[in-house]
Amino acid sequence: MTRRKKKLSPEQKAAKKKRQKEYMTVFMNGKQKRVKRPPTIDGIPVDEFIRRNADPIWLHQNEMWEYIDQNEERDDTLHDDQDIPFNE
Repeated sequence: MTRRKKKLSPEQKAAKKKRQKEYMTVFMNGKQKRVKRPPTIDGIPVDEFIRRNADPIWLHQNEMWEYIDQNEERDDTLHDDQDIPFNE
């Protein structure tokens, strides 16, 4: 006979949900380990969020010069699309 799985109490469910939100399971040396999740903003990693939303002045003030060139290249591609006239 198999044992029935015991249902979790509301406190245990809340603790499990909090634990799953804070930690993720990864494999290290063939074993499962729980490690803290990297910080995110709106589900996007912090570095990616900064690259998408920061202006060149803020990047310069925070010494993130390597991202300034990437933003300028991305802005150039956006402006190129606007130069194409519509066929009417």
